[in-house]
Amino acid sequence: MVEIKEGKQRFYVGDSESDNIAEIHYVPTGKDRIIVDHTFVSDELRGQGVGELLVERIVHYARETNKKIIPLCPFAKQQIDANPDYHDIL
Repeated sequence: MVEIKEGKQRFYVGDSESDNIAEIHYVPTGKDRIIVDHTFVSDELRGQGVGELLVERIVHYARETNKKIIPLCPFAKQQIDANPDYHDIL
């Protein structure tokens, strides 16, 4: 199981924010929205569901902080659109 860590405007997998092997990045916009603009999963983790776990984590973060997500990242948008349980954060 991978450990997802919280960084500055990102959640990531790896030793540090600057040396990560997977991440989902967001930018706050206004007081109640975040823009998810980037998701990255390294080749070594690809195919193991890490991208999906990162999207799940940012959805939980949005709920915890009462924010809505604007998913500009195509991967995050596809994951959120495909999961009806996530539609409350749009």
